[in-house]
Amino acid sequence: MDITDPLYSDPELAREHLESIMWPDGPMCAHCGAVEDIARLQGTKSRPGLYYCNHCKGQFTVTVGTVLERSKVPLNKWVLAFHLYAASKKGMSAHQLHRMLGVTYKTAWFMAHRIREAMRDLKVDPVGGQNKVVEADETFIGGKAKNVHKGKPIPKKEAVFSLVERNGKIRSTHVPNITAETLGDVLNKHVDEASHFITDGAPQYEPLGKRYAGHSTVNHSIKEYVRLGGFVHTNTVEGYFAILKRGVYGTYQHISEQHLKRYVGEFDFRYNERALTDSERTNKALKGIWGKRLTYRRTGDGANV
Repeated sequence: MDITDPLYSDPELAREHLESIMWPDGPMCAHCGAVEDIARLQGTKSRPGLYYCNHCKGQFTVTVGTVLERSKVPLNKWVLAFHLYAASKKGMSAHQLHRMLGVTYKTAWFMAHRIREAMRDLKVDPVGGQNKVVEADETFIGGKAKNVHKGKPIPKKEAVFSLVERNGKIRSTHVPNITAETLGDVLNKHVDEASHFITDGAPQYEPLGKRYAGHSTVNHSIKEYVRLGGFVHTNTVEGYFAILKRGVYGTYQHISEQHLKRYVGEFDFRYNERALTDSERTNKALKGIWGKRLTYRRTGDGANV
């Protein structure tokens, strides 16, 4: 990344870059979806990047209908922020973003949540399949009881359930509990039944494993972590948890229950697109802005994130 690249200092270049990503075949009306009879408005009273659709008679820019709509932050700062989040393996705090971009903390916090929303994959295909292995495990996010001051309430831990296809993608979900019923609903949605399912020896997985082509377990309670020549293990998903927790405790320090799904989506995105370069990953994140509106009221109070 070249921080001196004009893309990160010139709003017009950033807008043209965003248009090339969002409209590779030319502008598309954000209101009716038309791709023909669209004119670019170039009058002295028209702001840069404004288009007019002759079908629905509406005006639009490349940010209409996206998480960037109505933002007062220059597009060059948005593109830089997307790059920073796409390239930072353990995430980036809103305080760090506010210092680097020269925006207020409140603005940086809101930008960060919009970026995470763009990274969230709302339409996902199931992981696994025939001759493929899916590992499953859960982890808990939250403070430790030993770190709580005397007389203070012990913080509630939030459960994150992750499913990872070996040499493939991960699907993580913030779940209210880790009962067989709750995890079963997630598995039905995200795992192909032709997969070989691998878990630890937790009892909730025993009935769930019966619906898959195969189910193997490792017994962590007796310090068994790998068996059958290295085939049966949950090291892949645990490696992901190591990255997630380094980000949570090292970068963010505290994540509210309300926003945990967005943070998990951020880490899933970087893991799933790990084979891409930072620039390619950034461009893919920018493509995710479409069809997602996120107002400050919807994100709630910006404190403690």
